[in-house]
Amino acid sequence: MKPENLDELCINTIRFLAVDAIEKAKSGHPGMVLGSAPAAYVLWDRFLRHNPSNPSWPDRDRFVLSAGHASMLLYSLLYLTGYKMTLEDIESFRQWGSVTPGHPERDMARGIETTTGPLGQGFATAVGMAMAEAHLAARYNCRGHEIVHHHTYVLASDGDMMEGISHEAASLAGHLRLGRLIVLYDSNHVSIEGSTSLAFTEDVAARFRAYGWHVLNVGDGNDLEAIEGAIAKAREREDAPSLILIRSHIGYGSPKQDLASAHGAPLGSGAARATKERLGWPLEPEFYVPDEALVHMRRALARGAAWEQEWRGNLAAWKSECPNKAAGWEPAMSNSLPEKWDAGLPLFTPDDPPLATRKASGEAINALAKRIPFLVGGSADLAPSTKTYIAGMGDFEPGSYGGRNFHFGVREHAMGAALNGIAEHGGLRVFGGTFLVFSDYMRPAIRLAAMMRLPVIYVFTHDSIGIGEDGPTHQPVEQIPSLRAIPGLVVMRPADARETVEAWRWAMEWENGPVALVLTRQSLPILSADEKIIEQGIRRGAYVLADPSGSPDVILIATGSEVSLALRAKDALAKEKIATRVVSMPSWELFAAQPKEYRERILPGRVRARVAIEAAAPIGWERWVGGAGRVIGLDRFGASAPGKIAMERLGFNVENVLKTVHSVLSNVSL
Repeated sequence: MKPENLDELCINTIRFLAVDAIEKAKSGHPGMVLGSAPAAYVLWDRFLRHNPSNPSWPDRDRFVLSAGHASMLLYSLLYLTGYKMTLEDIESFRQWGSVTPGHPERDMARGIETTTGPLGQGFATAVGMAMAEAHLAARYNCRGHEIVHHHTYVLASDGDMMEGISHEAASLAGHLRLGRLIVLYDSNHVSIEGSTSLAFTEDVAARFRAYGWHVLNVGDGNDLEAIEGAIAKAREREDAPSLILIRSHIGYGSPKQDLASAHGAPLGSGAARATKERLGWPLEPEFYVPDEALVHMRRALARGAAWEQEWRGNLAAWKSECPNKAAGWEPAMSNSLPEKWDAGLPLFTPDDPPLATRKASGEAINALAKRIPFLVGGSADLAPSTKTYIAGMGDFEPGSYGGRNFHFGVREHAMGAALNGIAEHGGLRVFGGTFLVFSDYMRPAIRLAAMMRLPVIYVFTHDSIGIGEDGPTHQPVEQIPSLRAIPGLVVMRPADARETVEAWRWAMEWENGPVALVLTRQSLPILSADEKIIEQGIRRGAYVLADPSGSPDVILIATGSEVSLALRAKDALAKEKIATRVVSMPSWELFAAQPKEYRERILPGRVRARVAIEAAAPIGWERWVGGAGRVIGLDRFGASAPGKIAMERLGFNVENVLKTVHSVLSNVSL
């Protein structure tokens, strides 16, 4: 059968660009594209406010393909609507160096808002985008000028609905009544192993209603008018997010329709040919794009330019009528720190009493928030413990979105993804806090933040066995080396309040990826080093904190709370006439990025006797201690006991450091 009208012609163009690209690549996921193309087409053709000529237009609607395996659906839409995506890009799908990888990777120049693929992540990221939109609208809109007024749309799959992160995020979004969040749920009832009934029989619509969502049903995924009507109704609801449940058919029109084999492999030449014949599509040429379809889809260019022009006219009027609000707009949108933004940061001296680095961090956050109005953040129900609450700045609450404190509830996984969405949205600088041991719940989102180079700041407190009585379930051991293994994530474990403040100063200026601040619950003595030495040391990842009068016999390298232990051990070793250098190494990543000359100056190759001290699994420390060195770390879980006793019993004491140094010196002298 031939396409009956222009809409069907456009939908089939989307479908067969995907089929041909997947066949050529000999890998990919054609099934969902064939089934969900009608819904995606209706959204992009009749509702989505975007400008392909300026993908970063601030008030554009956001589109998130949470079911990232259907990447060719997105690439086809981007090409057809006029983004910086060529037919050659489509033809090079999944190839080395291509801008069309197997799953979408954030590429704002081409209109790809976020990296997706791990199911559920896109859904939860979109919740963060909607939170950012709601906050910015509450902050900036005034006197009839809605300069922030857009929707966040998601295309999700059965798999997205199964993943736990979507449950967390949906619960949060429903609670917050994020009315400009609309999720199109492509329900085709098929997963990789077969029918979803093998493991997934819940009433999704009922679940979302229980979360407080507005739920609509479309019984036929090819019914364009029903899809259009549902989206229109969803847009009318401002007091609740909307879920549109669309019953589709995986592999629609192919011999593999409704079969699991349509999911994650090319149709095959025979099945691809049969699909084209059934849907009235020419067999040749491959990557065929009818002129009528391209002209129709490319109307997005003129529409988008007109929408943006209208918005910019409103923006100019708003700046004139609402100058107080307008003053902060450009700095927020460009993430430009105000003049003297760090002037209010707390100052600590060695005469001050010991202080937990989490408390120093809390003071830094509040000082920064007073001078940086677009700094926002929250925690997974742990703000009193993580010290991540911004005093006097209000709470982000249902229907009242102007507050700068976000309450994510006990939802670390959703929080991690939502932080990504807030950062991706633009206009806000965001941090999120939880205990270090629970960073494991956030790891997939942290990994994606690093992949996308998002400047998210993680505040991970309660960083070691030093937290004491809560015991091994809450005492992190393997988390620090695990975080260090993520490419692009900077892990910073400051040794005291002064290093913590400098870590925040550095993190606010860092825009090339996420930062994990690893902080103590227990109090630590204030370092006596010169302020400039600490500031530069933080920025370079490691520095000499204490040195003997002559050349060192041994180098003690430590992070966090163990730096003060290293200093005490140095004093004890001095009584034995062992010349000791103490190096504070708050960040492996920053130190590794320094010139070789600097690294040699801090850790001279001639000094082979080295001991690293860190209350964590010792994985990776051999890079810094060398073959002759030793690591005082943890090769076991902790224990429930007062923190000082736990540290003492597990080897983090001066006696054990001295014993280890003697052993290293003995081996080096052989």
